[in-house]
Amino acid sequence: MNTILYIKNMVCPRCIKVITDELTKNQINFDEVNLGSIHFKETVDETTLHQIKQILKKEGFELLKNKDRQLINKIKSILIEQIHHSNTKVTQNISTILTDAIGMDYTNLSKLFSETERTTIEKYIIHLKIEKVKELLKYGELNLSQISYDLNYSSPQHLSRQFKQVTGLTPTQFKAFGKRNTLDKLNNDNGL
Repeated sequence: MNTILYIKNMVCPRCIKVITDELTKNQINFDEVNLGSIHFKETVDETTLHQIKQILKKEGFELLKNKDRQLINKIKSILIEQIHHSNTKVTQNISTILTDAIGMDYTNLSKLFSETERTTIEKYIIHLKIEKVKELLKYGELNLSQISYDLNYSSPQHLSRQFKQVTGLTPTQFKAFGKRNTLDKLNNDNGL
């Protein structure tokens, strides 16, 4: 029987590598490691589960037990993958992407996300996009028009307005002296 363990704060390819390396080093058989999850072809026994928890704790991660938290983590992982780690422009609606990937109605996913995270999926996406914009501005390889196009903004002006609304800085001001957040720190008690 297949087993999937869901991991909190696993938000980047480096996280996948760290967990993969640690599981391999500790001779734990697994099928694959993805953003936010570890997949096994068999049921994980209690001894192995305890060992995995210790590995995760040592590396700054946490095993999620609650089904709702697992679902929220999966939503976040999909969104992070789409916005931060995909090399292709998103052409589908995020609601369709989430519904297809999770197999639940978007209305239910949205309601659960809002109740659990105290913010909407849409606001979470905005914050993810703004963090991506910060990253791209710091690299300095793309201009604001290219960034707005790549992230599906209707115009550079729309992106600039949203950027200032979220950060309090214009993109130009940020480029001069702003700093980025890490993706695992986006949520806080104020909603984001």
